[in-house]
Amino acid sequence: MAKGTMRYWAAAKAAAGVHEEPYDAANLAEALAAASRRPGRSADFGRVVERSSFLVDGDPVGARPHVAVVLPEGGVVEVLPPFAGG
Repeated sequence: MAKGTMRYWAAAKAAAGVHEEPYDAANLAEALAAASRRPGRSADFGRVVERSSFLVDGDPVGARPHVAVVLPEGGVVEVLPPFAGG
């Protein structure tokens, strides 16, 4: 298990109700599942996260399975929902 920070942007921030929060997880799938279970999280959070892209310490996750994305100790996960425009 690693401890770090998840940062939410735009619609992800609105759905989470916070700009950032800690993670304590071995991989991205575990971190997102734990974030979804936080008290007070709405169903909107899950819908936004499903459509989001992710960066781990600035590196794009891309199409890799979230369970295969190992999270580093002290790392930062950026949750980036789709943005309008180009």
